[in-house]
Amino acid sequence: MESTAAERFDTSRFEASRNRLASLAYRLLGSAADAEDAVQDAFLHWQAADRQRIKVPEAWLTKVVTNLCLDRLRSAHARRERTVGAWLPEPLLDGDPMLGPADTVEQRESVSLAVLTLMERLSPFERAVYLLREAFSYSHAEIAEILDITESASQQHLHRARRRITAAHRRGGEVDPAAARRIVEEFLAAVSSGRTERLVALLTDDATAISDGAGLTEKLLRYDTPQRIAAVARAGLTPTPAKRRFAGGTPAIHYALVNGAPALLFVLGDDRVIGAVAFDLANGKIATVRGIAAPTRLARLNEAWRQHEPDTPLIAQW
Repeated sequence: MESTAAERFDTSRFEASRNRLASLAYRLLGSAADAEDAVQDAFLHWQAADRQRIKVPEAWLTKVVTNLCLDRLRSAHARRERTVGAWLPEPLLDGDPMLGPADTVEQRESVSLAVLTLMERLSPFERAVYLLREAFSYSHAEIAEILDITESASQQHLHRARRRITAAHRRGGEVDPAAARRIVEEFLAAVSSGRTERLVALLTDDATAISDGAGLTEKLLRYDTPQRIAAVARAGLTPTPAKRRFAGGTPAIHYALVNGAPALLFVLGDDRVIGAVAFDLANGKIATVRGIAAPTRLARLNEAWRQHEPDTPLIAQW
């Protein structure tokens, strides 16, 4: 085979795995931008390797990407960002290939904003073992080979990871799509009407809210009582001339799914998402509200939205 033909063949073998590798990297890192960088670094490793000696490209690439991600998780920058409380998972629009695979409940949960956040409590090895096993169905023997650990160590990491995530993750069961949309529409209607008591009634007793302050604050803003969340939602989501000037115009509000969860997207000119409010639901109520407006966290979601055919907005002019 001629050199150029061989290069094309090897490149096509890598490209066949790209979406799976990006999905793994995103689950490990919680950042689409970092995941894309890790996959690109893996491609450079692939190009530099003696590919004739690689018997199973998929396994080899999985090992490279996993370890590149572990290096990033251990980096000083990542530790500093997570320590100061500035880290938040990067939201992805439903249908983004980086969210796959999503055939099982475990696979769908592993990419939810709730579980991506909870994985911050895990060590890098626990996170890797948990995802390789739960989301990608690797055996402990395969995981041991990927991470250069023993099968026994892999089993122990998985046990600890499952225990920590199960203890903190509220599983309210998968929510009916129509019911999820209705709850979010009621939330928006209550905000718009100023009915604070209705907002409180829509929240669980232990509801929490997290906001990145549009990227204007170093630390995330957190609120942990229904009354406080309702007050902040009313203050933050009620339009004013000053907010419209800051936003750069008058956005529409669309309903969408983000990481499998219901969300409100604030969109300028039909093609630029300037803010997302994502919801975790439990037992027919809102358990968590996440407000994300920092442009760096919305970059990939924006790319997907520009190729998306949106429904009629819930509010045409906010």
